[in-house]
Amino acid sequence: MKLTWKDADEIAWALMDKYPSQDPLRLSFPKLHKMVLDLEGFTDDAAASNERILENIQMAWYEETK
Repeated sequence: MKLTWKDADEIAWALMDKYPSQDPLRLSFPKLHKMVLDLEGFTDDAAASNERILENIQMAWYEETK
């Protein structure tokens, strides 16, 4: 499955699977950005993200771990 910055929920699930013990609220945006880029299937341009996109991913991940 190909992932882009628009796929916040799917990225959150992939991050949760890859990093099950990580608390998403303890991540800096630069660290989260790198983790997303390292996901298998992530195909979007690294420069196409911004703080709002990363926050949406972080909150989706947090909601899934509650």
